Amino acid sequence: MSLQVLILAVSAACCLGFGFVLQQNAAQKAPLSDFLSLRILLDLVKVPRWLGGIGLMVVGMALGAVALGQGQLSLVEPLLATNLLFAMALSRRQTKQSLGRQGWLGLLLLAGGVTAFIVAGEPTGGTALTDPFRQWLIIGVMVGTALLLTAYAKRSRLSSGPVLLATAAGLLYGVQDALTRVTGQRYSEGGLAEVLTSWQPYAVLALGVTGLVLVQSAFETASLRKSLPALTAAQPLAGIACGVGFLGDRLRTDVGALAWESAGLAAIVVGIVLLGLHPAMPSGATVREPARKLQPAG
Repeated sequence: MSLQVLILAVSAACCLGFGFVLQQNAAQKAPLSDFLSLRILLDLVKVPRWLGGIGLMVVGMALGAVALGQGQLSLVEPLLATNLLFAMALSRRQTKQSLGRQGWLGLLLLAGGVTAFIVAGEPTGGTALTDPFRQWLIIGVMVGTALLLTAYAKRSRLSSGPVLLATAAGLLYGVQDALTRVTGQRYSEGGLAEVLTSWQPYAVLALGVTGLVLVQSAFETASLRKSLPALTAAQPLAGIACGVGFLGDRLRTDVGALAWESAGLAAIVVGIVLLGLHPAMPSGATVREPARKLQPAG
């Protein structure tokens, strides 16, 4: 792993983590009538705090795209999952909560899990598979699962809805990361003309907008404790599946390596859940009105 990829990925995680907190601060005040509608973006664009969060998210995604262009998806995705550490840092500043035993345990599990997965798996690049069936099968499973979760979330809304929406968004963002890497490869091979005549960049844009609506709908109906852990856990798992499934990423497959890789991924998920449920994470509004005009706020 090059130092440059490490710096790019961690910097991206920092921007994403800070951006998610600012977005949720604003989105929790959006009217519930905007739930799963593009109107939520039109309402939130009037709020400076949300625009700041989106700006950080865009910078984070750009840094992540550069990292993906220089490193394997199976390497970059676990590093991007550390965005929760930065979200926790900003949330602690807002809520004045100490880390405590739960926070430190979550931090150690997340950081240790990322390290264990990368060291044991030794992700390396390979030749992307040319079999379109396998590619579309994996993408179809991810997108199809996201659609099913969204459909159920629309019915459950304020109960399990936010978790389901955040999971769906994480799956879409994982696929988006994979297609971002493909777009970068096409640009390297044939320049801008090659990019504009391929379907991947347009899919990246569609997945990004759809994922943004899902995330903001999750943020407006629940606290970060419910939504962010699911989002942060689903994205790297989906990205790694795409990387190994059709982008040619290779991981060590001997018994010992597989055991450590599995343990690392499990530690990442558990660490994410512990940090996401930490009292330092903003709890959000306890009572929501069915319709309320969003007022610009700093």
